[in-house]
Amino acid sequence: MDMLNDDTIIAPATTYGKSSLNVLRLSGKDSLNIAAKLAKTTPENLMASLPVRYAKLTKIYFNNNDLLDECILLYFKAPHSYTTQDVVEFQCHGGNFIAQNILQECLRYGARLANPGEFTKRAFLGGRIDLSQAQAVAKLIESQSVQAHKILMRHLKGEMQIFCEKLRTDLITLLAHSEVFIDYADEDLPEDLLESLKGKLHSILNTLHSLLEQSKAKRALFEGYKLCIIGKPNVGKSSLLNALLHSNRAIVSEIAGTTRDSIEENFMLGAHLLRLIDTAGIHETRDLIESEGIKRSLEKAQDSDLLIALFDGSSPLTQEDLQIIDLLKSYQTSKKVFVLVNKADLECRLDLEVLRDFNPLKLCLKGNLYAEDSLLADFKRHLEALLDSKEESQSLLLTSEYQFQAVQTCIDALYQSIKPLENAELEIFSFHLNEALKAIASITQPYEYSQMLDVMFGDFCLGK
Repeated sequence: MDMLNDDTIIAPATTYGKSSLNVLRLSGKDSLNIAAKLAKTTPENLMASLPVRYAKLTKIYFNNNDLLDECILLYFKAPHSYTTQDVVEFQCHGGNFIAQNILQECLRYGARLANPGEFTKRAFLGGRIDLSQAQAVAKLIESQSVQAHKILMRHLKGEMQIFCEKLRTDLITLLAHSEVFIDYADEDLPEDLLESLKGKLHSILNTLHSLLEQSKAKRALFEGYKLCIIGKPNVGKSSLLNALLHSNRAIVSEIAGTTRDSIEENFMLGAHLLRLIDTAGIHETRDLIESEGIKRSLEKAQDSDLLIALFDGSSPLTQEDLQIIDLLKSYQTSKKVFVLVNKADLECRLDLEVLRDFNPLKLCLKGNLYAEDSLLADFKRHLEALLDSKEESQSLLLTSEYQFQAVQTCIDALYQSIKPLENAELEIFSFHLNEALKAIASITQPYEYSQMLDVMFGDFCLGK
């Protein structure tokens, strides 16, 4: 691991623009000295007037001694700060001018502009947080749903660290037993040791598989559920998209085939982020552009997490409707399908029995759509209830591609260790265990060989 760099960095902690205040932070060994230069005093005097972790209204100046601002200063003395270094925070008046000039004055006095993520990197290198917590910080800033926020807060509290530590301990114990068997094969070791190791190995694999599969299933918590609207032309797909978004995002026309390409928009439903996709109507056509749009519609449907299929209740089922029903049946086991029968304000001429397996809901996209008793509101309640049920799991989840890859690498290494274990080739078995340990440890902090030695010589009183 790299040594913690103690040069002094600065960056705005808030975005510039019209606001009541802006916040900038200095971190590093010269933070207090640079702040003192802006306050036109000595570091000793500034420290005397600025108790640690107390806010102090302080005048700061341009290099030519003109007053720049009267702002709040906060001093966090190392190691009791986010970065574990000396940190000075400026809370100045809002707008661009003051914050930008504070930044420039700090650069003039020896600070440098922080690289992206450098404050959190220093927190990690200083031992303030582990890698899983650092990644949670980055994801937390991007999170757009209540459930994603809850999971990331669990990571910040250290639950992923606890999980990885337990897994590391189990793997180190396995490795210690293997190493002892290699080095002390002539000693009175348990005869069923190989079977015991195999049982523990499969238990660990089951735990990792469960974590990986649940995390894959819940990935949409962070990226947003992809919700695809499909149906034949002119059944109201674009009208439904507009109604859900509360805006005229898609062009609505009586002319079939108006939507020729997919339209995608994010929207919130309760605590859930959804990626809403309106597609071109699915039907037979010789038009090359329409054909390409329909091809893309089918691709979007396959890639979605949930499907909304719209049917026109005012007309009998057509061959195009039957093709869409066949498509829905092919997805019933892999994704949730909602069937909506639109135009409920007109006489129903659709054979609802054909759709019975999908528990269709009636829909009308006319009148007061946003009334509590409207059919649209009823559909949204059903959809929100489904999303709530999909997110009931309290299991810890992987939140980044890096963590997914680390767990998959660990699983692969453990599978490669099974055959050597069965053949009593413990040197090779130990090699693969070490690879698994490195992979799982990379989620939080590197594995140290001395940890295995402690277990190895602590568990076995060999007197050697």
